Amino acid sequence: MAYDAALAERIARLLEGKKRVAQKQMFGGVCFLVNGKMCCGVIGNKLVARVGQERYDALLRKPYAKPMDFTGRPLRGFIYVLSQGLRNHQSLKTWVDRGLRYTESVPAKRKR
Repeated sequence: MAYDAALAERIARLLEGKKRVAQKQMFGGVCFLVNGKMCCGVIGNKLVARVGQERYDALLRKPYAKPMDFTGRPLRGFIYVLSQGLRNHQSLKTWVDRGLRYTESVPAKRKR
């Protein structure tokens, strides 16, 4: 599945200067990891934002937000944002920042 490279580039610019950011091909799209944890990404022309389970239901009520359900079953804590909700810089930044806040709040994985 192809993904919106222009949207991925917009996200990459928003994440410039953040420490320990990596870009990785996942889910047939591209994901951005912060400190080794998925923060956000692009599948097709949709943004995937990792928002956590605590805020999931409330954020699904936002315009253009949909459950992430690429397997046919929603993945709680992850939201698709349709392209109509990402047309301007501020709307994209708001969703990426939500992903960053959640990802930065997740404790680091314990090393084995």
